[in-house]
Amino acid sequence: MPDGEPPPLPVREAGTTAPRPKDAATVIVWRRRRGRIEVLMGERHRAHSFMPQRYVFPGGRVDAGDARVRRASDMTSTVAAQLSRTTRPGRGRSIVTAAVRETFEETGLLIGASDPTPQKPVPQGWERFFETGLAPALDRLVYVARAITPPFRPQRFDARFFMIEAEETQGRLQGSGELEKLDWVPLGGSDGMELATVTRRVLEYVDELFSGARDPDDRIPLFRHMPNGRHLRIPQ
Repeated sequence: MPDGEPPPLPVREAGTTAPRPKDAATVIVWRRRRGRIEVLMGERHRAHSFMPQRYVFPGGRVDAGDARVRRASDMTSTVAAQLSRTTRPGRGRSIVTAAVRETFEETGLLIGASDPTPQKPVPQGWERFFETGLAPALDRLVYVARAITPPFRPQRFDARFFMIEAEETQGRLQGSGELEKLDWVPLGGSDGMELATVTRRVLEYVDELFSGARDPDDRIPLFRHMPNGRHLRIPQ
């Protein structure tokens, strides 16, 4: 394989059962520069089994500790209602909380406000976040899309995509061992980047959102992979 060429995405071994998707959260951090919208993306390390050397938004799966984290603010009633269509309320809150944690771990950016009870203990995995004096501010995240890894992959995730403007975050942008080459990518400027097809579809949808094309009933599109390789957009 030539240097720089990404490894092929793995395919589930024939005769094995498709794994159940695990809940995950992804965050599209955006900013406006010189009259255009840019989104934050990074390249996953080559050693990763899921999406190696593909450019993605920061994100990852929900951890058990995400359910026990105190918050500076809860998710908005709109986001709570949207998530409740496909998961129970407590799980929805854990998903949004995971979005905050993964963004911090992979980019150094904090989505938070003053910790309301700093004297209380912190769940494992959240120590560095709470050392800043902040607690997760879930109300800053807007829910925009959902995608489920197709059954022919050996690893599957039920990913919810959230958006936040960069000005609503704090901290210094810095990559992690999981997400490298962090950079701001203009909408419509990712043609030369190695992306999964669903990532391109979500980017196209985000472009639509900035053009004002939001569902009047606040329904969230599910991008479902079809046998022909295309992604069907199903309102939920």
